[in-house]
Amino acid sequence: MSKFDLRKAHFSTLCVHGSGGVDPQTGALSVPIYQSSTFAFKSAKHGAQLFQGEGEGYVYTRLGNPTQAAFEREMAFLEGGEAALAFSSGMAAISGVILALCQCGDNLVSSDTVYGGTHNLYKESLPNWGIEAREVDATVPENIEKAIDDKTRLIFIETPANPTLDIIDIQKIAEIAHAHNLPLVVDNTFATPYLQQPLKLGADIVVHSATKYIGGHGDTIAGVVIGESEFIDELRAKILRDIGGVISPLNAWLLLRGLKTLPVRMDRHCSNAMEIAKFLTFHPKVNWVRYPGLTTHPHHELARKQMRNFGGIVTFEVKGGRKAGEKVMDNVTLITLAVSLGDCDSLIEHPASMTHSTYSTEELAKVGITEGLIRLSVGLEDPQDLIEDLKQALSKI
Repeated sequence: MSKFDLRKAHFSTLCVHGSGGVDPQTGALSVPIYQSSTFAFKSAKHGAQLFQGEGEGYVYTRLGNPTQAAFEREMAFLEGGEAALAFSSGMAAISGVILALCQCGDNLVSSDTVYGGTHNLYKESLPNWGIEAREVDATVPENIEKAIDDKTRLIFIETPANPTLDIIDIQKIAEIAHAHNLPLVVDNTFATPYLQQPLKLGADIVVHSATKYIGGHGDTIAGVVIGESEFIDELRAKILRDIGGVISPLNAWLLLRGLKTLPVRMDRHCSNAMEIAKFLTFHPKVNWVRYPGLTTHPHHELARKQMRNFGGIVTFEVKGGRKAGEKVMDNVTLITLAVSLGDCDSLIEHPASMTHSTYSTEELAKVGITEGLIRLSVGLEDPQDLIEDLKQALSKI
């Protein structure tokens, strides 16, 4: 009987079966959790070879672990990259990439609407290391080009953007980056490789907060970087080895589990989000709704072009500003008032005072994060139940 060719399989099949098949030693369908800090050498010579980066095997879980390696292999496979490296958090992954590419005196050019933790890294930590972050409106690609000079070492964009859901043209930004011999780094957290594959659109490096949709159950903190093997090897040998933002074997295993159901979950997140967005659009107490799946979204056509579907995040502003928004958030009963996103549970939060409180008042206004903006991470519940919860909360305004 001929073996099924996974290269011809659809994405959902790839997520379930992965790239490596069953565990070769035991036949286990689930990759074992190698909960060990240290690994024995076959001989003194073997140990010396491993420390020189030669030969096959593991030394110490800070440098690599079989469970971690299995997760990295699957993420590279699903994103269409050569290799991947897992980190202890999304911020460890992002800061690791920047520190690998930039030195004191260098700069990076970034889209101006990014996760609040990324913005805080730009604003508070990078200047201490002599690295400048230049944030511009990347929905206009020319702004990226204008900000580049001879000290620029990378371009960083997040699309869809958190929390405004701006869509940035990955292909156009990649063309600009490559014209200047710069790598393009894309934060693909909101989309996941199921909805968007930046490497196929010209990006060089992809980062994820795997805490979100990759894990999918709100029980794991992790990050991952995907790119060319040479860069990933350098990232492991220098950044992971020396700074030590290491993922645990258990968390790597939880992420492997999450990948199995990623397409099923993302389909439900997307369909639920569309139902919620439509409901909010016509609610008399809502000023506006942002969701890339709506034709009213300013970048709807670009989202259709570079994404499979439109994601599980909806943002909206209620009439009455921040006080009215607080009343809605304080009165939902099914939806949970909490930060993060990508869980099975629906989560609601106020970016200006929570996830994006690292932005100044002026910066919030510049990127369109208003005082009344509410971010809703739409979960896997029945959409009618979520609508009923929002309806009763909105009635309290």
